[in-house]
Amino acid sequence: MHLLDSKTTANAPVRVGFVVSRAVGPAVTRNLVKRRLRHLLRERLGSVPGSLPRSGMLVVRALPGAATASYDALGSEVDRLLAKAAQ
Repeated sequence: MHLLDSKTTANAPVRVGFVVSRAVGPAVTRNLVKRRLRHLLRERLGSVPGSLPRSGMLVVRALPGAATASYDALGSEVDRLLAKAAQ
């Protein structure tokens, strides 16, 4: 997970992008991982205002283990990475 604090768009919400390579699996699996991550981040970024810069750009790179990880495991990893990015 990488975070860029963009000062040029100070009032824009945090933008999130996903990088899910073919190493994660076939297209169906990659899309499932992206949907799960998108949902997890939508929940977390909406419920924790001020934890990340408002104008930031967040890039999440999924590793091959994300294909077999449970929803709860992905959620705890997202929480850990968001806490690290907010420091």
